[in-house]
Amino acid sequence: MMPSLPLRNAPPLFHFLPSTSLIPSTLSFNHHHPATQSQAMSSFSSSSPPSPSTSNPPKQPPNTDEHNLSDVLKYHNQTKHGFNTYARGPHGLDWANQPNPFRRYLSSPLLSLASPEHHHDAPPLYSSLFHSLPPPKPISKSTISQFLYDSLALSAWKTTGFSTWSLRVNPSSGNLHPTEAYIVAPSIESLCDSPFVAHYAPKEHGLELRAQIPSGFFPKFFPPGSFLVGLSSIFWREAWKYGERAFRYCNHDVGHAIAAVAMAAASLGWEVKLLDSLGCEELKSLMGLHVFPEFEIPSRAVKGKIPEIEFEHPDCVMLVYPSGLSGFDVDYEELSSAILDFSKLEWKGKPNSLSKEHICWDIIYRTAEVVKKPLTLENRFLIDPFQRSGSYSETSYKDFTMREVVRKRRSAVDMDGVTTIERDTFYQILSHCLPSGCREGGKQSSQLALAYRALPWDAEVHAALFVHRVVGLPQGLYLLVRNENHFDELKKATLPDFLWTKPEGCPDDLPLYELLRSDCRMLAKKLSCHQDIASDGCFSLGMLARMEPTLREKDVWMYPRLFWETGVLGQVLYLEAHAIGISATGIGCFFDDPVHQLLGLKGSTFQSLYHFTVGGPVLDKRIMSLPAYPGPNDDA
Repeated sequence: MMPSLPLRNAPPLFHFLPSTSLIPSTLSFNHHHPATQSQAMSSFSSSSPPSPSTSNPPKQPPNTDEHNLSDVLKYHNQTKHGFNTYARGPHGLDWANQPNPFRRYLSSPLLSLASPEHHHDAPPLYSSLFHSLPPPKPISKSTISQFLYDSLALSAWKTTGFSTWSLRVNPSSGNLHPTEAYIVAPSIESLCDSPFVAHYAPKEHGLELRAQIPSGFFPKFFPPGSFLVGLSSIFWREAWKYGERAFRYCNHDVGHAIAAVAMAAASLGWEVKLLDSLGCEELKSLMGLHVFPEFEIPSRAVKGKIPEIEFEHPDCVMLVYPSGLSGFDVDYEELSSAILDFSKLEWKGKPNSLSKEHICWDIIYRTAEVVKKPLTLENRFLIDPFQRSGSYSETSYKDFTMREVVRKRRSAVDMDGVTTIERDTFYQILSHCLPSGCREGGKQSSQLALAYRALPWDAEVHAALFVHRVVGLPQGLYLLVRNENHFDELKKATLPDFLWTKPEGCPDDLPLYELLRSDCRMLAKKLSCHQDIASDGCFSLGMLARMEPTLREKDVWMYPRLFWETGVLGQVLYLEAHAIGISATGIGCFFDDPVHQLLGLKGSTFQSLYHFTVGGPVLDKRIMSLPAYPGPNDDA
């Protein structure tokens, strides 16, 4: 396997620079020259004493829910990066054990999908999908192929020197791709003559048949023309490079994949919605993940041959159905019983081995156990009417089709520090970041617009924006309030000196507020692990989740879902950037508590979960692009 380039997150080897005096005088936090890599990354033991910046939360009363919440907060605090201390991870990259990015089920039949070059149907314009969806197309071998080609397939191969690696439509931290996908569908002519469960093999652009399911399953529970998409995560793939913080990144990737699925479905006139009342056990049976041996979590981080660590953790399942449907419900209790019976089916294929040796960061697996979701029957499956997004500057888009945008999307490795965008273009991008779309006087809250409507909960994530190069807009710190029910809470939680004024030319229905007018380029760079990419774009941002109140109100299983929401927002930002002719990059490495201190945030009410940057990319001419299909034989 060849090395992968860190296309979405910085590699663990950072370039450290001395602190500067460019932080606004109204803000005060200690500046320290960060430690070297060997000092920053600890030994394997996650039971060693944490630094003051990652201290454990106070002991909670002996209540099960409080105990689980305490465990989640412990993980979150322990995996924060700080100016002095980074989250625990490997001292270097063990290239000999880099995980294979392609999961295969050996001996399972490979169902070949339609050849990608035969997808001649003209996809709709990217920008049009935010206003309305085209008429739904029927499920067929061709449309399933197009759907996967535009959501989870390979998008290109890259090569330089002796290294060759693949890129995918759905982005991933470090290009490591912990996310696996499954299709559960009724019989499809020329593909499979019975209803089936299949694993998607992106390198082959094919479906590995795992099991045939009862013929009455889909007619009993779902409307005609629908199928299911399941997602799972292999934590080891991400932990190989990023150590204990990998659980965060895996869930970012799940969010990116959800949005990628939603956008590809929309181009075919299909809608997507999480079946989020199902629990972890149902998802495990549905995707056939019970075939993996039970993983016994060690009491501390350990290194060695641990093949069972390559199991797949079930994340979510989505219903894909024709747009325009209404008036149907899902009987989750009966559906749960039917799915749990899937474990009795004849499951085909043995999962391939990904690495010879491993490191188990035990806190990842303990946290994953704590936040496993049970079956919940109190919430109904609701389909809200499609809500179009606001239109402030449609001429900003380059008339790219949806396929052109999603398949040409790349993660910029560097920004040029020169490219600018117009103020109205900036407002147009932000309009597609709003969960409720065009409300015409109503508040932003429910997730009704593309691609957020795949998520069944109200928005919990906001965006603190560093504006660097937006023509007509002063440089400074801004806040996009994505759920206006949180406005008072946000204002009270942040610094009292912030302005909270609407910027010039800002549409009335865009809840964007100027907080601080200042050149924040060096500040944005420092907060994102001293990476130039955070200061050299048109703007960068930190995604703030309303965290502890959400976990208390709904339960700790919302913790990964908050990261999913940031991933969905990040995917939209990726596509928006490419649709106007520039680029973007997700940034998983940032200094958590200094970000909070910048904003005046205390406690765990609001937490920064993901950073992002949008701007003009610098292309590396040493790297050559090759077509995605047919690709080389390398496994990387």
